Amino acid sequence: MRFDEFTQLTQLLGVFDSALVLPFYDSPQQAYRQLSDWTRAGKLLQLRRGLYTFPNEQPNSYVIANRLIRPSYVSLQSALSYYDLIPEQVASVTSVTTGRPITLNNKFGRFIFRHIKTDFFFGFRYWPVTHTQSAFMATPEKALLDLIYLTPDGANEAYIRELRLQNLEIINPERLSQLVERANRPKLRRALPHILAVIHEETEGYVTL
Repeated sequence: MRFDEFTQLTQLLGVFDSALVLPFYDSPQQAYRQLSDWTRAGKLLQLRRGLYTFPNEQPNSYVIANRLIRPSYVSLQSALSYYDLIPEQVASVTSVTTGRPITLNNKFGRFIFRHIKTDFFFGFRYWPVTHTQSAFMATPEKALLDLIYLTPDGANEAYIRELRLQNLEIINPERLSQLVERANRPKLRRALPHILAVIHEETEGYVTL
């Protein structure tokens, strides 16, 4: 396969893995050798073993995170910042996965993956993050619950207030309560009244002194 043919096949993907090109070669070894040659020539950029993009591409960081570790979805501070629920800008992309926790670094940034159990791996959607790219991301409610659950003392009222949550009109209290019931985690049950109180204060324009 010529590189221009390869480009036509993959240019709309942003990020792609080696399995995509295997059918076009006589053997996996031949395909891997070609990808390695193109990488050494600077025509491809390897994000991790078997995962590539083009050097002049700017794939969305959430899309990269989804592809670096599977299964995973963007959550915690990254998702909360995306939804403008916290005032801080987040430099790293933090996701949750049912696999082992790991931190990966590449040209596009730092990618942190936190471990959760399989029965807690829900509450996310395939969400458009650019005009042409989508990524698996926690809903606003689940991103908040993931953060609280994975943070020591996260269920404490003081911690929840320290988050300085904002724009809470996008949090659906009923959906939040349903997620807590489904999660069946005592820590989240303890946190729920504090979260609902903050939501009420924010949406009613009341500030606790």
